[in-house]
Amino acid sequence: MPPHVDVVVVFRAIQKGASLSKEQVRQNAIKAEKQYSKLIDTLTRAGLKAVGRRGESQGQLLVMVTCPQNVLANLIHCERNSDFLYGLPMSMLPSTNESESVTLSPAERIRLVHGFISSTPEDRGLGIIPGRKEWDLVESVMVLHNHDFNDHWIRLWTRHRIANVELEQIRDQFGDSVALYFFFLTAYTRALIFPAALGAIFYFSGKPYSALYSTLLLLWSIAFVEWWRLQERILSARWCTRGSERVEKRRADHIPSFPWWKQETRMLASIPVILLFATILAVISTGIFVLEAFVTELYKGPGHRYVAFTPTVLFSLLVPQLLAMYQKHASNFTDWENHAHQSSHSSSLSMKVFTLSAMNSYLGLALSAFVYVPFGESVMHFVQSHLFTEFNVNFNVTSNLGAGRGHGMKASAAGLSLWESDRSNARRKLNPSRLQEQMFAFTVTNQVVDTFMEIGLPYILRAVESFRNGKGFRNGSGKGHGKKKRVAFDDEPVGQDAHGREEREFLERVRSEVALPEYDVFTDYSEMVTQFGYVALWSTIWPLAPVMALLNNYVEARSDAFKIAVHTRRPTPVRTDTIGPWLESLSFLTWLSALTNSALVYLFRPPRQQEHELGTMMNATVTEESQHLKHHRPNGLAATRELLMSALLIALLASHGYLVIRAAVRHLLNRAIWTGSKEMKEAERAEQEMKEKYLTSLGQCAPGENVTLEREMTDEKDEWASFWTLDEGMADIEKMVKDA
Repeated sequence: MPPHVDVVVVFRAIQKGASLSKEQVRQNAIKAEKQYSKLIDTLTRAGLKAVGRRGESQGQLLVMVTCPQNVLANLIHCERNSDFLYGLPMSMLPSTNESESVTLSPAERIRLVHGFISSTPEDRGLGIIPGRKEWDLVESVMVLHNHDFNDHWIRLWTRHRIANVELEQIRDQFGDSVALYFFFLTAYTRALIFPAALGAIFYFSGKPYSALYSTLLLLWSIAFVEWWRLQERILSARWCTRGSERVEKRRADHIPSFPWWKQETRMLASIPVILLFATILAVISTGIFVLEAFVTELYKGPGHRYVAFTPTVLFSLLVPQLLAMYQKHASNFTDWENHAHQSSHSSSLSMKVFTLSAMNSYLGLALSAFVYVPFGESVMHFVQSHLFTEFNVNFNVTSNLGAGRGHGMKASAAGLSLWESDRSNARRKLNPSRLQEQMFAFTVTNQVVDTFMEIGLPYILRAVESFRNGKGFRNGSGKGHGKKKRVAFDDEPVGQDAHGREEREFLERVRSEVALPEYDVFTDYSEMVTQFGYVALWSTIWPLAPVMALLNNYVEARSDAFKIAVHTRRPTPVRTDTIGPWLESLSFLTWLSALTNSALVYLFRPPRQQEHELGTMMNATVTEESQHLKHHRPNGLAATRELLMSALLIALLASHGYLVIRAAVRHLLNRAIWTGSKEMKEAERAEQEMKEKYLTSLGQCAPGENVTLEREMTDEKDEWASFWTLDEGMADIEKMVKDA
């Protein structure tokens, strides 16, 4: 058995890759010595056991920390008191018996020890917080993987179903936050069965843009979001975490005396920045859209086959950099907002980042659906009439100045030949299946690429890095294969006994885990919520989108488990009772789906008399779309305005209908699932029992208890004593019985 380590503090004595003078090295060494001594002293004075070991690189120290049982019992007692004071549901009441044995899951033990080390002194913690001025050499406070559980998890992933590992076991290992994500992923995947079956039926029956399919899809979206809202409440009651934000530790950067109105003002100040970046993203995306959909199609000059890749290259060069820049500014703004707790800080940052991420995901489909298909011919004619004409004029003027009159005429002809000038030929270049192709790319191709980026690429990069360092092939658990070339440190065990070998293998695993990146649940939630948006908002275009999402999620549960077990550090357990801002994002996307589905059905649904002639081929479908648009929209700007206003009015009515349906579904689900449920009764029973025991401990009577009070004999005389001794009721009843 390797030594039991609760937490590893990563300490960096020398900055990696820094080029320093001898004097700077000496000053840094003195500073590192003082801070390292302070670190060990702080941990040991708190009753923890701490010892340092050399890390993977020069200047890196790994401080192994374990918590003795007496210190752990005190942490449990303090948390129980805190939960009791703030009204959290409790599985056990606070006790004055410090030696009372308590069974903790691994995640609960790690959470208590990690929170004790990294909390502020105001929250009775040690204040060892990475990034703070007094601990600037502390890189991170991390926890180690349970490789036995991880291996069992991966074996189930490869042989059977990942669901064979119960969510309670995931919670015992990784805490509430990760368990809640996997519960959401499992529930969402199962819920996708209905729209997947529905989409397959409507797709193969040849009924594109069906109003019935869109209506049922909207009802499913509302029902799922409201059902999940209740599932959060049930899980929080079952796990005794409801209201856990009330006992959350404060952030180290929080300013307690900061006025509330200043915080609100700072939060509002981020809105113009979000709008600025959203405008820039919209301009870039629209420009790339016009370039890809129209300009590259009309260009027929030299290298026209390679020009078609220009939009993809521009998107890869501009959009990721813009989003990275925005995320950096969003993080700075969120820090500036002075959030008291990490949960509110994470929620604010998640909403900011996801806003632009969702816009980047859905804007291309929106432009194709509401610009390219309805008005593609008009845009194509505009591009021909204005953009290319001006380009050719400039091209001809430049050519005339340099080549003379005769050569200028040849240059003019060459300039005109660069672009397609015939309107009928240009019309034929419009892609009738663009919407379906985009949906296939977003729901199939992109998800395959994302899975490879999450699982395959980190595995390959780490293997290459291991070979470059001469360590052979190494997987995420730190087990290597092949010849290893590593110089042992002087203080490492070098004996051949089993204890020494076990310690060396343990230290190798620790060093390999320290090199891994931290796990961030934001990426996984963002991916699933974005996918939900594709299904709810746009699957009317291609009803097989829910089928592709269902197949992807079957792999997603396994890939996320593999990523946590192999490619990232062990997630630090966190108490939570909700998925946070993602629930509101799901609600917003559901509302938006009411608008988009109604508009899509109105704009693209074929006339009734043509429905039986439609096949399931994409080209035939979109050809009918164009015919339907011509049927609704005769030539003229006024007719175009009328069409758009009608679509907008229908979307507005659908939005109000969504509010009514959501209220009804929420009420029905609340009565059917929560009211009278076992979790609701258990939560009420536990709360009442806790209060009754508290009253009993104070010597007070609890409700429902019979209390006998002894009469005190006093000499006090009552002038109405005879009134209280004469009772005529029984005599009157007896008389009535006798007369009867």
